[in-house]
Amino acid sequence: MSGAVMLFAAGFGTRMGALTADRPKPLIEVAGRPLLDHALDIARGVAPARIVANAHYRAGQVAAHLAGTEVRVSHEAEAILDTGGGLRAALPQLDADPVFTLNTDAVWAGPNPLRMLAEAWDPARMEALLLCVPPARARSHAGAGDFAIAADGRATRGPGAVFTGAQITATGPVAAVPERVFSLNRVWDGMIARGTLHALLYPGHWCDVGRPEGIAAAEAMLAEDSDVRT
Repeated sequence: MSGAVMLFAAGFGTRMGALTADRPKPLIEVAGRPLLDHALDIARGVAPARIVANAHYRAGQVAAHLAGTEVRVSHEAEAILDTGGGLRAALPQLDADPVFTLNTDAVWAGPNPLRMLAEAWDPARMEALLLCVPPARARSHAGAGDFAIAADGRATRGPGAVFTGAQITATGPVAAVPERVFSLNRVWDGMIARGTLHALLYPGHWCDVGRPEGIAAAEAMLAEDSDVRT
C-alpha cells in the first residue's frame, strides 16, 4: 500500500519546559536534527502518496521548516484539535484510506515502523493496526504499557505493550465522530468493542522524547544502534 502519512506536530510541548518557550516541540533537535526530520525520514521510507503535518503551537515555524518540501500543513489555527480531531481535519489533504499516523516526539532504532505496519495490514480483519513496543525496549518512558495483545493480534486496554504513536487506521471511524475536538482513544474504544483493533510488536528500540531527559536517552539509543550496525 502507498497511502498517506499524518504527522502529529501540533502539541504545546509543555512537558519540555523552557525548551519549547521559543519553538514547537517537533523542531527540538536530537542528534543534530529536528524531531520532525527524524519522523519525515520514516514517512518517506514508505513512499506515501502524501504527507501532512498538523500545526498549532508556533505553527509558523513548522510551516517555515517544511516550506519547499512535499509536506502539506494542516493548520489548526483556532484551537488544537487533539489527535482524533487533528486527523479528521487533515483527511481532505491526506485523500487516502487507510492512512498512517506517526507522532513526531519519538525516535526509533530498528526497521522502518511504517513499513512493518504496511506489511502486516489486513483490512478484512482490521480497522486500525497499532505499533507497540515491550516496556523493556521503550526508552525514557514509564508505565506498565497501554495495550494487551492477544494471540490473534487483537488489542485491548490493559498493561502490556507501550503504544509508540505509529499506526495504520481506516478513516471512516475517524470521520464519523461528530465532535470537532476528540482523541483517537475514542475511536479505538469503538474498534475494541467491534474486535477490529489490532496491534503489532516492534522488534527494535523506541524512545519517547516528550520530556527534556528524552533527548539524551534518544541520542544514546541512536549511538548504540550505530555501533551495532558498524
